[in-house]
Amino acid sequence: MKNQSKEKSLPISGASCRAISVYLPEKVMDNAALVREWNETASGARWSEGKIFSKTGIAKRHVVDGELVSDIAAAAGEKLFAEHGIDRADIDFLLLCTECPDHFLPATACIVQHRLGLRQNIGALDYNLGCSGYIYGLAVAKGLILGGVARNVLLITADTISRVIHPLDKSTRTLFGDAAAATLVEASDAADIGEFSLGTNGGGADKLLIPAGAWAAPSSPETRVEVTNRWGNVRTPEHLYMNGPEVLSFSLEVAPPCFDDTLSLNGVTVDGIDWVIVHQASLVLLEKVRDALEIPPEKFIIDIENYGNTVSSTIPVALNDLRSSGRLRPGDKILLMGFGVGLSWGGTVITANGLAR
Repeated sequence: MKNQSKEKSLPISGASCRAISVYLPEKVMDNAALVREWNETASGARWSEGKIFSKTGIAKRHVVDGELVSDIAAAAGEKLFAEHGIDRADIDFLLLCTECPDHFLPATACIVQHRLGLRQNIGALDYNLGCSGYIYGLAVAKGLILGGVARNVLLITADTISRVIHPLDKSTRTLFGDAAAATLVEASDAADIGEFSLGTNGGGADKLLIPAGAWAAPSSPETRVEVTNRWGNVRTPEHLYMNGPEVLSFSLEVAPPCFDDTLSLNGVTVDGIDWVIVHQASLVLLEKVRDALEIPPEKFIIDIENYGNTVSSTIPVALNDLRSSGRLRPGDKILLMGFGVGLSWGGTVITANGLAR
């Protein structure tokens, strides 16, 4: 790293999001493609493009075609370096948020470090979170910087959730897409990344999970048996299960107090917030959360139509689109909030100085 010892001796007073890039797999599955596929089965005859869109607010989603998380994570990192002129030699910590690691071990972050050609004298680790994962990643990155461990943290969120969804599980396949996002979090003389409100309720872990395939329920012939529920959705215990009504209820329960706590911790009011970006789960959930928080529509970002729910990447994808649209101005304050699998939630406020350039 250039002038590493000199840079690490400089005082650190805060952390900032300097740049974001997003990688989307080339394969696109739009609603028409889903309908064509499902209508080949007896259970798919009642579905239409309009029905899918009206229920989800999603028109298409990008899905991997054999790619691993290390593939899309490395692609996002390469885009960050190329699009923003970032020297990979300046990275001194890599955080990778994923629910879909390449292997039980080693950590996929180690593979991505090698793929990106990052220095070997850096830290690299995975952490397993989904819907709140970007918030937690910012918290860890800020802690590493303020603790003097790193000055430039590469935070990557990447999930290939389509690989663990049964093709005939319409309740989840309509919602989810794959993506990766890379964010450079750097030491700053300003507190552009604010304070965090974080929460966990592991008692709700069974509301959104893959029941089998790991150590608690190893893969076996029994865990690969397909079961069809009363709505015609098919899955095995090795596929993603989501209790939609319970997850919605949980989100509406935790969002208002997390929102209020995030505002309080950061010493701002709703009027002082320019943008609100929450986890892009579905249009129904977004609209209900917006109404519950009483956020003016012009401040509340809905960015799900062309991506679906990309799990840990929904917030950075929406943040990157806001930046790319030209609407983001230096000094804008953005409240970020995620909630879901775990059950887990978190919120923070960031100031768009580096991002808006």
